[in-house]
Amino acid sequence: MKDFFKKHRILAILLALSALLLTQYKAVMPFVYYVVSSDLFLVDSNDKASQLPISNDMTNLAFTICNDNIRAKTGNNQITFPQKPSNSWSFGNYQYLISSEYTITDQSTNQLTTKKYTCRITYKNGDDLSGSNNPDNWSLDGIDGI
Repeated sequence: MKDFFKKHRILAILLALSALLLTQYKAVMPFVYYVVSSDLFLVDSNDKASQLPISNDMTNLAFTICNDNIRAKTGNNQITFPQKPSNSWSFGNYQYLISSEYTITDQSTNQLTTKKYTCRITYKNGDDLSGSNNPDNWSLDGIDGI
């Protein structure tokens, strides 16, 4: 048997490669398709995802909580925020992406600096919206642009 592999090395490599491809085609991929089509990754909630920017009560609350977190992280009281975010998207299952800007006033020079930020935030209580005004029920997943 060793002599066969020594003499026909390329043929052995092609046979092994063919066996690997056949295993992937007949065993691995059908299993992957089965898992993907199952309900394993399905999250059923009243909050639906949107590919377009939206504005509703939950995105406005998410915007407010993101602003509070930015104010706390910068430690600067001279920050002003617009009334509404530039854009806000819902990823579904109460996960939001907020895009907006804030203005910092330098007290010594009275110079205004405007910065843009994005904030990803999640409401942790699911379909129970009774505690949505409580910042403890929100999870800040990340802020960029501080």
